[in-house]
Order: sequence, then C-alpha cells, then structure tokens
Amino acid sequence: FIVKNYEKFLEEYSAQLQGIEEALDDSVGDVWDFTLDPIALKLLPYEQSSLLELIKTDNKVLNKVITVYAALCYMYNGFYTSVVEGESQIQMGRFISFLQELSCFVSRCFEVVVNMVHQLAALYISNKSATKIIESTGVHFQTVYEHLGELLVVLITLDEIMENHATLKDHWRMYKRLLKSVHHNPAKFAIPEEKLKPFEKLLLKLEGQLLDSMIFQACVEQRFDDPGEGVSVSKNSAFAEEFAYNIRTIFANVESKLGEPSEIDQRDKYIGVCGLFVLHFHIFRAVDKKIYKSLLDVCKKVPAVTLAANIIWFPDTFLLSKVPAAAKLMDKKSIQSIRSSRDAFLQQKAQTLMKDMQSYYIFVTSWMMKMESILSKEPKPDKLSEDLSNRCNIFVQGVLYAYSISTIIKTTMNMYMSMQRPMTKTSVKALCRLVELLKAVEHTFHRRSLVVADSVSHITQQLQSQALSSLSTAKKRVISDKKYSEQRLDVLSALVLAENTLNGPSTKERRLIVSLALSVGTQMKTFKDEELLPLQLVLKKLDLISELRERVKVHCNCSFLYWHRTVFPIYLDDVYENAVDAARIHYMFSALRDCVPTMLHAKHMESCDQLLVCYDTEIMEILNEHLLDKLCKEIEKDLRLSVHTHLKLDDRNPFKVGMKDLAHFFSLKPIRFFNRFIDIKAYVTHYLDKTFYNLTTVALHDWATYSEMRNLATQRYGLVMTEAHLPSQTLEQGLDVLEIMRNIHVFVSRYLYNLNNQIFIERTSNNKHLNTINIRHIANSIRTHGTGIMNTTVNFTYQFLRKKFYIFSQFMYDEHIKSRLIKDIRFFRETKDQTDQKYPFERAEKFNRGIRKLGLTPDGQSYLDQFRQLISQIGNAMGYVRMIRSGGLHCCSSAIRFVPDLEDIVNFEELVKEEGLSEETQKAASQLDCVLTDLTTNSAEGTEYFKMLVGVFAPEFRSIKNMHLRNFYMIVPPLTVNFVEHSISCKEKLNKKNKIGAAFTDDGFAMGVAYILKLLDQYQEFDSLHWFQAVREKYMKEMNAVVKEQTVQSTSQDEKLMQTMNLTQKRLDVYLQEFELLYFSLSSARIFFRADKTAAEETQEKKDREEVAKTGPGSSTIEGSPGESSAK
Repeated sequence: FIVKNYEKFLEEYSAQLQGIEEALDDSVGDVWDFTLDPIALKLLPYEQSSLLELIKTDNKVLNKVITVYAALCYMYNGFYTSVVEGESQIQMGRFISFLQELSCFVSRCFEVVVNMVHQLAALYISNKSATKIIESTGVHFQTVYEHLGELLVVLITLDEIMENHATLKDHWRMYKRLLKSVHHNPAKFAIPEEKLKPFEKLLLKLEGQLLDSMIFQACVEQRFDDPGEGVSVSKNSAFAEEFAYNIRTIFANVESKLGEPSEIDQRDKYIGVCGLFVLHFHIFRAVDKKIYKSLLDVCKKVPAVTLAANIIWFPDTFLLSKVPAAAKLMDKKSIQSIRSSRDAFLQQKAQTLMKDMQSYYIFVTSWMMKMESILSKEPKPDKLSEDLSNRCNIFVQGVLYAYSISTIIKTTMNMYMSMQRPMTKTSVKALCRLVELLKAVEHTFHRRSLVVADSVSHITQQLQSQALSSLSTAKKRVISDKKYSEQRLDVLSALVLAENTLNGPSTKERRLIVSLALSVGTQMKTFKDEELLPLQLVLKKLDLISELRERVKVHCNCSFLYWHRTVFPIYLDDVYENAVDAARIHYMFSALRDCVPTMLHAKHMESCDQLLVCYDTEIMEILNEHLLDKLCKEIEKDLRLSVHTHLKLDDRNPFKVGMKDLAHFFSLKPIRFFNRFIDIKAYVTHYLDKTFYNLTTVALHDWATYSEMRNLATQRYGLVMTEAHLPSQTLEQGLDVLEIMRNIHVFVSRYLYNLNNQIFIERTSNNKHLNTINIRHIANSIRTHGTGIMNTTVNFTYQFLRKKFYIFSQFMYDEHIKSRLIKDIRFFRETKDQTDQKYPFERAEKFNRGIRKLGLTPDGQSYLDQFRQLISQIGNAMGYVRMIRSGGLHCCSSAIRFVPDLEDIVNFEELVKEEGLSEETQKAASQLDCVLTDLTTNSAEGTEYFKMLVGVFAPEFRSIKNMHLRNFYMIVPPLTVNFVEHSISCKEKLNKKNKIGAAFTDDGFAMGVAYILKLLDQYQEFDSLHWFQAVREKYMKEMNAVVKEQTVQSTSQDEKLMQTMNLTQKRLDVYLQEFELLYFSLSSARIFFRADKTAAEETQEKKDREEVAKTGPGSSTIEGSPGESSAK
C-alpha cells in the first residue's frame, strides 16, 4: 500500500513538473486548449486585388469572358439562415424586416440565375453564320455550372425551411388576422390608414414569394428568352447540348464518389445537379430519361441529404414533383422501390451504426496519433517535400473523416425525426459517440493550430509549385507548335492567365480564375491524360488546404443537435454508467455550444439572450438531473455504506453487484459551457460539505461519523472537503442541554439529583444501564450550543417553576391541609415549653398517617407523597440550574486555559490598528477581543442564577395575599418523615430482583425544601422547631431502650425474641442514618440560598452596598448579574 502511494505521488509530482516546464516553454508546438481561447487564428487569405486586375492577358476577348464568368460565380455567396420558432404576433412583427431582407436576396438570386444563363447562351450559338465570341468547341465551363447549381441549392434550402416550419406559418396567419383587426379600427392602434395598405401589399408579396415554398419553382419558371437584348435561350440547341453535357459530366463525377471514403462535398453537388436538371427541363422542355433515371437511382444509395440543421431533402420527392413530365415515363414499381429505400436505409443503419462507430473510432484515434506524431517532430531539411506531402495527406484525411461522420449523424438523426420513427438506445449512444469523434477531429486541428497554420502556408506553396510545373509543360507544348489559330491563341492566353494567377496567395478568387482559365486551356489536347488527372488532383487539394480551417469548422459543426437535444439525457445516463471514459463529456458540451452563433442571429425575440438563457437552463437542468445529482447521491451512499460496513447493511461484493469507479469524474477538467465552467469535483464536494454540515447540525452526536466520511471522501475520491467547524459532541455526551430544556417537566420527574457529586441519575429504565448527567456533559453541551443557552435554560426553568408553584399554592390552600397545619402551629406554641422547644416526632407521624385517610391514588400514594414529589421536582429544577452554572464555568475555563494571564489581556484590535493591517484583520482582532472578554467575564464570575430565581419569586411568596403559604415550615417535619420512609423503601429495592422504584439518592427534595423556605423567609421559623434534634432524641431513646431490653433478655434462651430486637435496632439505626443524611443535605442546600441571613438582613446589606458605591468607587464590588432582569 505504501509503495503504491509513493508511486502515485511520484507520478503526480512528475506531471506537475512537466506542467511547469510546458508553461515556461514558448515553442511553436504549443497545445491550444479549446475551452480557454481568448483569440482565434484564421488561416484564410484575403484577396486585395480586383478581378479586373487579376485577369490580365493580351487576349482582350478571353479577358472579358473569364471576367464575366468569374464575377457571376463570385457573386453567389452561400446563404444560411436560422429560422427559429416564434411564439406570437409580436415575434412575427419583429421578423417582418428579416423577411424583407430575404425577399431582396431571393430577387437578386433570380437576376443572377437569368444573367448566368444569358452569358452561357451567348457563348454557345447554334447559328453557324453568327459571329462567335471565342471558339467554344471543346470549351466546357463546368465551374460556372457548378456555381449555378450551388445557387439553386440555396433556393431549394429556403423552400424546405419554409415547408418544414409549421410554427412560422401559424404565426403568419395569426399576424394577418391581427392586421385585419387593425384595418377595421386603425385609430385604436394609432396607425395611419395610408400606411396600412402598402404594408398589406408588402405582406402579400412576401407570402407569395417566400412562404408558399415556391421560391425555386418561381426561379426556374422565369422567362429566359430576351428578344430585346437579342438573347435566344430556349431555341439554342448548341447551348441545350452544352448544358446537358455539363449536367452529365458533373453527375458522373458526383455519382462515382457518393458513399465512398473519399467523398467530400458530392452530396451538395448532387442537389445542385438535380436543380440544374429541373432548370434545363423548364428552359428547353426536353427530358433526358437516362439521366433522370440515373438521378433517381442515386436515391437508393443516398435516400436523403441534410440541407441545414434539421432540414432534410428527399431527392425522389423533389424530382417527381418538379419534373412531372419525366415522372410519367417512370413505371410505378420502380418509383415505389425508390420510396421503400428510405425504410430499408434506416433499418440497415440501425444494424450497422454500432459497427460504423467502432470503425470510425479506430480510424479517428489512429489519425489523431498520426497528427500528434507528425506535427510534434521537426521536419528534416532533406525530406521537407516528403514531410509536407505527408502533412497535406493527413490534413485532407481529417477533413474526409469529419465529413463522413457528420453525414452519418445528420442523415440518420434527421431521417428518424422526419419519418417519425423511434430510435433505439443503442443507436442513440452510437450516434453520440460519433458526435464525440467529430469534435475530437475539430479539437485535434485546434490544439495544433499554430503548427497547422505554419504547415498550411508551406503546403499551398508546394501544391502551387506542382501545378505551375504542369502548366509550364503544357505551355511549352503549345508554344512549340508553330501553327497559328485563334483557338490556339486562346489556349495559350488561358495557360498564361492560370500561371500568373497561381503566382500569389491561394485566395478563393485566384483559384476560381485558375479553374475558369483551365476550362479554356485544356482543349486541343494541350495536356496528356496522365498529366491532366494529377493536375486536377493537385488543384482539388489546393482548394481543400486553402480552406482547411473553414471546412473543418463547417463539417464539425453540431448545431443540428439543438433540434435533437432529447438524446442528451440518454447520453448522460450512458456516461454515468461508463465512468471510465468520462472525459468524453467535454466533446459533447463542445457540440452543444455550436448552436450558439446561430441563436445569436435570432430575429423573433426582443433579445437573443432570452433564447440563450432558456437553452442554458434546459441543458443545466438535464445535466443536474441525469449526472450531477445522481453522482452526488451515489458518492454519499458509497461513503455511508463504507463507514457503516460493520452493520452489514447490504451485499457490497463487487463480483455480485458490479462496481463503478466514479473517481474518474473527479479527474476531469472543468467543462466549459456558455460563460461558466462546470466543475464536477467542486459541485460534488460542495454538495457533500453542505449535506454533512446540515446533518451534523441536526444530530451533533454524529460528528465523528461525518468526519470519517470526509476523510474517506478525500482518500477514495480525492475530494478536498471543508471542515464543518461545528462544536462536536463526545460519545459520552448524554442528554443534550437543549433536549432537557425543551422537556424540563419530563426530566425533573424521570431523573434524581445527587447534591454532593452534582450528578443526575435516571430513575428507572428498560435498558441494562441507567443514564447519568454530570458537569462534563453539560459543559460539552454548552460548548456545542454556546454560552447563550445558559440564560435561555434558566428562563425555561423559571416558566416551569411558575407552573409548579401554582400547584404548590393550591395544595397549601386546601382546607384539610391548612386546618391541620394551623392546629399544629397552635399546639407547638402552647406546648413548646413542656417539649423543650422541640416539635414532637409523634405529631409529625400522626400528620403523615392522617393525610393517608384523605384518600390514595391508584398506585397507593397519599396527597403528602404527591406533595413531596412536587417539592423534589422543584428541587431537581434548582439542581439543574446549579449544574448549568457549574458546566458554564467548566466550559469557559476549558476555553480560556490557553490565555496566559487573565488579569492582563492584550487588546488585539489596538495592536492591529497600530500596525496598519487590513480591515479584515482588524475585524478579526475585534472579534477575538470580544470572545476573550466574554470568556473571562463568565469564568471569573459566572451568573448568580439562584439569587435571580429567589429574587423573582420571593416578593410574591411573602405578599399578604399568599398568607396561606406561611404555614409551610410546619409541614416540613411530616414531609421529612414521609421522605425518609420513601427513601428507605427505594434503597431496600436495590437488593431485590425487581428493581422498579429502586433509588439510592434523591437530593432534589432537600434542594426544594431549602429553596421554598428561602422564598418564604422561614429558615428561623423552621429552626425554632428544632426538628432534627427531636428526631435524634427520639431514635436515641428508642435505641437505648432496645439495648437495655437486650441486656435484660441476654440470660433468656429465646432466640426469636433476640432476633426481633436485633432487627428493631437495625431498623432504628437505618432510620436515624437516613434522617441524618437528609439533615446534612438540607444544611448543604441552605448554604446555596444564604440561610444565615434573613430577608430583612439581606435588604439592609443591599442598602449598605449601594451607599458605599455612591460615596466612593472601588471600595466594594456589587454582586448580582445584569441577566437578572432578563430572567425575570
């Protein structure tokens, strides 16, 4: 165990050293943390020259052609919008301005499409007699058609968004209804009527153009022929053939790559091809059945394509609805088979998803290792070209993996959603794993941003060099041919243009110009077949590498998860169950953050922050419910069961019940989400700290258990727990002061007081042992709750005594009792001279027996027994108050034992101020001074609680209206007789098997009698009875008589008589001893209440002290306590 710990320490230490080394090192190979970036690095170069400046050759005609097509292609700029759900007419109102912008964009798209078609038609003229701009035979501007296709994809995407957005349509209808109400009463809404009609027209235009999902249809149904401009399109057979040729070429390139590992953007191009096919059909009204069938056959391989976020496009539905003439030529069976391919695709995916995930897991992890390996080592000068080629291939491979994984996730999730099919948990988990892999690819590129940026610039230069080499060879071939023709001149000019453009940064504009120039430059077999393919491959790589960061960002974007966030709870449950690879949760949160930029463009809310807050709250609630709270409960349960293993609560055998090592969660770095970091370790630590603290305050005696659980949490999970700093209870705490205080009426009846040892003992219990309470227990309790509880306890005792004295007064007022007492007082006064000033024992015995005649309770107790119990309870309460004071002094002396000199305590606040320390330190010093002052005051004086409790009741007891209480001193002798009989009975039971009612002490009675005599100021009256002397004389006289009798009978052989005499002597001895004990206890109790002074003497003493205090300070100290009035 020690060796393991030492090994762990060395590992942690070496990791710390490595971290320090990395922090101090500033090499190019720095690893960037995805969650902590204050800035981002963009690799995309920007073109500062205009197209006219870039396209410069001596061939003016070619310049114009290339410039026109380049301008048209560049004019298309990918458009993506996020139409997020609205809730009311107000949101729709905010959205109108956005729809206006969209309408302008769509109109512009329509114009660009028409212009592109016109420009292409002008190049390919079927009329042979007409003048050609350039020789177009063998020239195929495929790039232009591809860009035209991309523009059509944007319009198709807008149509699909509108079609799938039911909420937008509902709110539009509600908004129009609202507008009708405004129209009927414009004054009510403070809107001028002349502004209302143009606005209604605008709404009608927007609805017709955008919301009817007919944007694409309207575009392809435009009038393309323009006789005024001399442009003939629909009748141009050469253009029709060129258009069809380009569709076939693009489709052939796309189809061969679809579903292959090298697929990169072919699905988007496939949508473009379908759009171009529909445009071709609407312009020329001709259908190539072969291409149409080929386009539909692709649906078996690619049943659906994701356009944006959760918007999915079904090619078969599109082609059948947009080209109905061709659809009629297809037989129903083949159409049905294409439709059924969707379900077949989903079924197949459900079976292969797990396998695909495992394959990609191996591919991506292997690729990540290659990335780390190749980017970490410095390239050798002699192998620089080879190293750059390797880096280029690895970068391209990463983008390909990202595209493939993204396609699988989007297509599968969106198809399940669109077709409303249920997804199995296994499929959800597999898709979530793929999301993690997707973000892992992005993070890998990001972590090595600096090295990637450095590499990209070198790779682009290498690829440009390879392309220039191929162009140079072709150019030489053209120049070497001495035959002149315009076509050859065009080719040479195009090659020169491509060459010149490549000599510069690899911007989007330059790459577009190169592509267009090569459309002209590749005719007349200027390139051999084995030369052209490598050149095309180099240019494709150049495209990829130049846009590497942007492509990675697009392909790894997981904003679609916003519409599929129902999978998040299932994912979290899986993470919780498989805690070993908990670190993957970082990738998922990174994916969940991807939708934030889109949400920031939301137009329907007053502020997009509202949307973000809702999303943030939802995700955090799911995280808390499915991971954090479960983790907290499980850790707490594990700690509890581990600490209580001795109880054998349940089977914890890991071979039977399984085992989850949740410690993996605590080695995770904090998770970044929005503007916060989620620290799982800190969250669980806080939960345990809070729980342990709260539960310890409820049951302080459990402090040791929770302390053990804290230590275990640190050892097992590495959690740094906070000490509760609650005063802890000891194992022998006994009853808590707070519990006694709340139930003082129960306590005084169930516990017996011992005056000399200052201890309470439980009267009776079903347990094997009796509970005891002593000063140490009370001191522990006061340390737990603070010294403030002492005054509260005395106040509770005061309330209790009030109730008991009410019963006491009723008993003394009873006619039977009062008449007997008055009779006894009169008898004593009349006979005291004959009885030597002593109250006769026989009289007291007679009183005790006489009370029994008044009646007994069901358990055989007389009224005097109950009165004795009442006085014992009052005495117990006073004993408890005494113990509270002693416990308080004990607690204070323990707390202050480290203060060197109680007489001379330093003022810390003054010292701190002199040193000019911080305000917090001054506050702390002030607090320390307060604590020390409080402790020294309490330890030096304590509080005279007895004096307070005498002072508060005495005036009432001694008042004229309570004259009946003045007889109390006369009932004390019968009470003592009753008490002694009871006490002897209890002690005799100690030796019996049935110990119910057994007791060996009950000094509460003596305390009660002493307290009440003090309240009534009757110590002198009671002493005048000389009661205990009379008792002593009585028993001594009887014992002497027995001794004499034994002497007389000693000659007799009557053994029984001798035994009886011995027993009598023993009994008398026991009784005398018990009376003596009571006398001593009563004498001790009287000291607490200053029995040496009468009420008059105490009053006089108080006056003397007050006079001394007025005449001169310092001559005397005034006793008492400021708490006296509060106790009253």
